[in-house]
Amino acid sequence: MKIFPTVVLLLLVCQITTAWANSPVEHQSSQPLCSNDSVLVETKLTEFAEVKNLPSGELLEKIGQSFLGTPYVAQTLETGKDEKLIVNLRELDCTTFDETCLALMLTVKSGATDFTAYKKQLEKVRYRNGVREGYLSRLHYFSEWLYNNTEKGLVTPLDNSFQTKVEKPINFMSSHPDSYPVLKENPELVPQIAQQEELISERTRYFIPKEKLQANEKHLKDGDIVGLTTSIAGLDIAHVGLVIWVDGRVHLLHASSALEKVVISDVPLADYLGAKKSFTGIMVVRPN
Repeated sequence: MKIFPTVVLLLLVCQITTAWANSPVEHQSSQPLCSNDSVLVETKLTEFAEVKNLPSGELLEKIGQSFLGTPYVAQTLETGKDEKLIVNLRELDCTTFDETCLALMLTVKSGATDFTAYKKQLEKVRYRNGVREGYLSRLHYFSEWLYNNTEKGLVTPLDNSFQTKVEKPINFMSSHPDSYPVLKENPELVPQIAQQEELISERTRYFIPKEKLQANEKHLKDGDIVGLTTSIAGLDIAHVGLVIWVDGRVHLLHASSALEKVVISDVPLADYLGAKKSFTGIMVVRPN
């Protein structure tokens, strides 16, 4: 197994990624929501500038490994309807882990090592079309996150010849508005969320069913971004992470709510999926 040294410091699965990350959970952030992690960001950028010529996926995986042991904390993005840009490298959930790693990788590849450049990349990754315009502009559903970041040219879906078309309506947030503080406090946003869900539901989506994953591991590479699809009604993806090859098998590098930190799964990803009935497979893209 390839383990990259940690650069700076350091329930269930990521509990329904961004789309459910707003609901009350046990591990809430104890830090100010608008914490300034500029020193940590610039330390990471300087460290990885030395290996900036690595393929994007390998660089992304190494950046991910540098967060091993970082505490899992949910709800760090919840700042209200106006949606501040939160930078927090000290506390991660599964979605903010992937976003942070991708934004760091993109900044390193651009040749920049400053905090301002990182914030621009993070905003581009986290928000629809790269523009932060309030709560509704955040890519709450990870399948839309994958789609929109593909549209931006930041990631590329894998060949769908070995994948299966998804046939599932998405409506979890609009069906459970009281689980989301911003939607509960601002019910006028719910119809707009429902419109976004309709667009997501209409898009053609593909996934690798979990019973076919082991046979198709050969198509995956270190640093591929994966979303674990779910059978939960109205929801697309229940957890996210990065691909990492360990002893000839694909494992998951992720922020685990169960283990309360960033870890590499003890078992191959196919077995990880098989151990939870509600997991149905994975959606996957490759960083550009």
